[in-house]
Amino acid sequence: MVQAKSLRRNEAGIETVVGILKQQFGDRLQTGQAIREQHGHTTTWIENQPPDAVVFPHSTQEVSEIVKACATHKVPVIAFGTGTSLEGHVNAPAGGISVDLSQMNKVLAVHSGDLDCVVQPGVTREELNTHLRDQGLFFPIDPGANASLGGMAATRASGTNAVRYGTMKDNILSLEAVMPDGQIIRTGQRARKSSAGYDLTRLMVGAEGTLGIITELTLRLQGIPEAITSARCVFPSVDAACQAVMMTIQYGVPVARIELLDEVSVKAANAYSGLALPETSLLLLEFHGSTGGAVEQAETFGQIAEEFGGTDFAATSTTEERNKLWQARHDMYWASLQLRPGARGISTDVCVPISRLAECVTATRNKAKELELLAPIVGHVGDGNFHTLLLIDMENADEVAKADGFVGWLNDLAIEMEGTCTGEHGIGQGKRSYLAKELGAALTFMEAVKKALDPDNIMNPGKIFPARDG
Repeated sequence: MVQAKSLRRNEAGIETVVGILKQQFGDRLQTGQAIREQHGHTTTWIENQPPDAVVFPHSTQEVSEIVKACATHKVPVIAFGTGTSLEGHVNAPAGGISVDLSQMNKVLAVHSGDLDCVVQPGVTREELNTHLRDQGLFFPIDPGANASLGGMAATRASGTNAVRYGTMKDNILSLEAVMPDGQIIRTGQRARKSSAGYDLTRLMVGAEGTLGIITELTLRLQGIPEAITSARCVFPSVDAACQAVMMTIQYGVPVARIELLDEVSVKAANAYSGLALPETSLLLLEFHGSTGGAVEQAETFGQIAEEFGGTDFAATSTTEERNKLWQARHDMYWASLQLRPGARGISTDVCVPISRLAECVTATRNKAKELELLAPIVGHVGDGNFHTLLLIDMENADEVAKADGFVGWLNDLAIEMEGTCTGEHGIGQGKRSYLAKELGAALTFMEAVKKALDPDNIMNPGKIFPARDG
């Protein structure tokens, strides 16, 4: 179990900065216990470490003024979006100021002819897609939760559409950010490509707020497909389903979504979402394209599935039926919790080369059974990424120890398979101990970048790297 280590607090600096910001922001700075704990929220087993105050800026300039005050007095700054991250990203181990960006939630521009838009970081993915719908456009990255786009950028999010449309790093053209000294920078223009200098955009994307605060994003957009077909297919085993996924990708079928649910997850989805799916290993798929193209893709997958024992293949282009299936997939966290009322859900993810996916998922299921852990599995398996949700009685020390050992074993297994300890959850506090094993000497150079840009370690301290006070 990850211990959320507390870092040395700068009590005098924090008191001074809270006073300065209270005078400047008035009621937009809050110090109540409940709101502070909300902004240290974590859905994992990492303990809550609340900030000392929460401030709600309305502009990039206000974010800059907040950071300048914190930089002057060496006070930690933690960016906050919607709080849906899973590895303790928004905790404040040294106290400090939580900068809640939810009120910076404007769509600033849509350039439909260029298929891009400019947004503030507090805009959520659902809000953006609602705004774009009348223009026949959409933003494809869908991590399930209605996360803020700034938070999605900071954690390099992906989700169900990543197999076709990529992750956040592939869909951000440029960004604006406030750096640790309060300076405002822009990392690029709206051009689709550039060879101008270091790629600072991708340095900031996935930095988890440790290098600066993202205050504006220029995003790639897609045209809403002429036709969307969803399908489901059941398999005799997880291994067979994963083999079908691998063959589908190798065959070049441009599938938009291809999601795995093991039989435990299907049982949970049926009960929670009122479905009647066969309770065995299942793939949910979605195909985008012309009317004929989407149907052809579905038929091609059906033929591939048959080779691996796939049965009960059913496709639909009806919006209501499609939405019901995908809403059930997005509700899997809550559905799984109902399998063991009162248990804590500990979600962890890994990602491996797709050729190792079947082996890794099968080994994961076997390990959970060996440890007698209830651990439903779902996955964005088109890119080798899957999630395990451990349902744990936190009052049972033996069970907690087993779960802790399982998470460590799974991270190590993924790395040994030339994969990663996290495909999309990020490092935060929860996975810091695995980063050195995965990256080796590269971690030293990452730390060098952090120290060069943020020498006083005020930007989201205690995340990604081994905790340090200085």
